Amino acid sequence: MKRAPSALTLNGYWKKTRRTTLILLAVWFVTTFTVVFFARELNHLHLFGWPISFYMAAQGMMLIYLAIVIVYTIRMRNLERRLQLSGEQQHGE
Repeated sequence: MKRAPSALTLNGYWKKTRRTTLILLAVWFVTTFTVVFFARELNHLHLFGWPISFYMAAQGMMLIYLAIVIVYTIRMRNLERRLQLSGEQQHGE
């Protein structure tokens, strides 16, 4: 069962926006840095017949970046909906 989103203050909105952005930037940095820095060590692992470092550079990283964009979009849409709900409750609409 879906529950209605709770209201959100403007200060809370920006706090959650910054937190979401920092977490997703950390995921981006760690995944990108790990694949590049440990490429030689990752060459010993194979996925679908290719070294995992090649797979991650060619396709895997793009999928991770796409996932980051999707998570950010969904999270921000929910936060903006909660903020709009808060504004409507304050104005008695």
